[in-house]
Amino acid sequence: QHWFTELPPVLTFELSRFEFNQALGRPEKIHNKLEFPPILYLDRYMHKNREITRIKRDEIKRLKEYLTVLQQRLERYLSYGSGPKRFPLVDVLQYALEFASSKPVCTSPVDDLGASAPASGTLPPQIPPSTIEQQGPSSSDVPSTSPVQRSVIHKPFTQSRIPPDLPMHPAPRHITEEELSVLEGCLHRWRTEVENDTRDLQESISRIHRTIELMYSDKTMVQVPYRLHAVLVHEGQANAGHYWAYIYDHHQNRWMKYNDISVTKSTWEELERDSFGGYRNASAYCLMYINDKEQYLIQEEFNKETGQILVGMDTLPSDLRDYVKEDNKRFEKELEEWDAELAQKAQQEKLLSQIPRAPAPSPAPVQAGEPEYLEQPSRTDISKHLKEDSVQAINKALAEQEDRGPEAIMDTVMLTPNMQGIIMAIGKARNVYDRCGPEAGFFKAIKLEYTRLLKLAQEDPPPECDYRLRHAIVYFIQNQAPKKIIERTLLEQFGDHNLSFDERCRNIMKVAQAKLEMIKPDEVNMEEYERWHQDYRHFRETTMFLMVGLEFFQKKRHYEEIGGQGWSYLPSEEHSSYIEAGGMWMSHLMLLFLHFSYMEALLYLIYAYQNNKELLSKGPYRGHDEELISHYRRESNLQEKLTDFLPKLLDCSTEIKGFNDPPKLPSYSTHELCERYARIMLSLSRTPADGR
Repeated sequence: QHWFTELPPVLTFELSRFEFNQALGRPEKIHNKLEFPPILYLDRYMHKNREITRIKRDEIKRLKEYLTVLQQRLERYLSYGSGPKRFPLVDVLQYALEFASSKPVCTSPVDDLGASAPASGTLPPQIPPSTIEQQGPSSSDVPSTSPVQRSVIHKPFTQSRIPPDLPMHPAPRHITEEELSVLEGCLHRWRTEVENDTRDLQESISRIHRTIELMYSDKTMVQVPYRLHAVLVHEGQANAGHYWAYIYDHHQNRWMKYNDISVTKSTWEELERDSFGGYRNASAYCLMYINDKEQYLIQEEFNKETGQILVGMDTLPSDLRDYVKEDNKRFEKELEEWDAELAQKAQQEKLLSQIPRAPAPSPAPVQAGEPEYLEQPSRTDISKHLKEDSVQAINKALAEQEDRGPEAIMDTVMLTPNMQGIIMAIGKARNVYDRCGPEAGFFKAIKLEYTRLLKLAQEDPPPECDYRLRHAIVYFIQNQAPKKIIERTLLEQFGDHNLSFDERCRNIMKVAQAKLEMIKPDEVNMEEYERWHQDYRHFRETTMFLMVGLEFFQKKRHYEEIGGQGWSYLPSEEHSSYIEAGGMWMSHLMLLFLHFSYMEALLYLIYAYQNNKELLSKGPYRGHDEELISHYRRESNLQEKLTDFLPKLLDCSTEIKGFNDPPKLPSYSTHELCERYARIMLSLSRTPADGR
């Protein structure tokens, strides 16, 4: 035995929550329940109390042995019998008493069957069994269609010859009043004795438990109290998880929960639920107790010269206080540099927006079934030459502008909005990555990216700037998608195989892929996950229908203006001679072209309106604003034309028979889609009310 002569002011208990599974060859977490008290008395472990502690331990050992005997005796009362099924002895005696007290009520099987048949005024009374046996089943006196014959003639009863006097329920057949009186008296007395014995055993067991619990609660054994001060909790498995802490505020007498940057008030009940284990994969792995009598551990510190209470950094030792101040200065400098970089990037974007851009080449079509909006094409979808050029350009940007941060990459290489956001987040998490490793850098980056997307989802941008087209997660957040759907989508974007620009990006990509592999099938409903992504694809298709339709309509209106003005440029004599020379066919060709553009525009707009209506039936943010589309339809003078065109489309008239199927949509990258959508929305906002 080991005894303590002196204890430290702070005790730290490390709970063994992990073990190595030899069969599977991997570490595993132990989720067994382990309770711990808020106050722990350590008197029983002190050297000065060793004699009295030994006496109490011997007494506890004797009480536990006696407790085992009493529990065995109680078990014989509660599980009585010699067969495979056991019952409480009190219940057995009660059942025997009920059986002995039952009175036999005799009846025949036919009478019992007749009593169970539904009552009906049209049925004649039942015939006695003796009459049935005398008449026989083929009696000519009873018609073959008589309901009495069908209800009383049952061959199993007439052939098996069951005795006519059967009791309605189990009861003794032959017992005298004197025997019954003696038996009832004995059963009543025995049951009362068994109930008293059972109650006495249960009370004795409870007293022994209470005695053991209070064995060390006398005054001499509660002189060294240690109060629980902090609990460190781990949630997850052996290879990954999340950490947080509970710390007791002695000045306000309450528990506080420290979860990353979130500090909230808590309770002992919440601490128990998260720390004891046994319920889910969260449990405490470290306990910190402090000596409750050492007040200097919790009391407020005062300035010896001024007598004022020290708060904040003033309570720290001088060397630690200087370190924190220097670290705060470095952090403030990083914030200033970051603000300057953002301002510089905004200025560059403003200058670039004023320079006309050359038309972008059409991207390769997206494979069927691949969620294009995730911006995660496989390596087979990108040629080796194109990827090598992209990697070289990004590496060159990193080498030349390492000090400028991740924004330098954006200026050199055109990336998708998703990839841009991820690279920016990884760049901001560079310090955490360098200090704590890839996993900490991954958590920092993914939180930064989610915070940015959440901010975009909460903004109220103008119609020409729809953030939902840039990021699927913005669409999910605005439509209150389940948290697991958003988390998996964000993990897939961070685990994109094309995120391999440098060592930091590759390591964070590997962490994200490992997190995806850890997701169990029951944690994310993949059918629901696919439905949300299908809805987002539907939303993008609706946007394309609307955008292409409005572009066609604007082209049609543009050619109308050119055609109307072209003839006015010619003098009257030249005009007439031009027509006489055969120029009339040009007029017919222009009319045919305008008619085709008009049909194309209306067809795209009708599908946009119908698809958008279907999306809005699921939620107000699933599609585009219905009032906004109606406004643009009025601005473009399309309401009357759509009303006239829709019946023809649905009736499959010969005039537009080729327009029954949805029109084929062009393939746009996310950048091109957002740019063209913004351009068409801005042009419509400048259209006069008459549509000209």
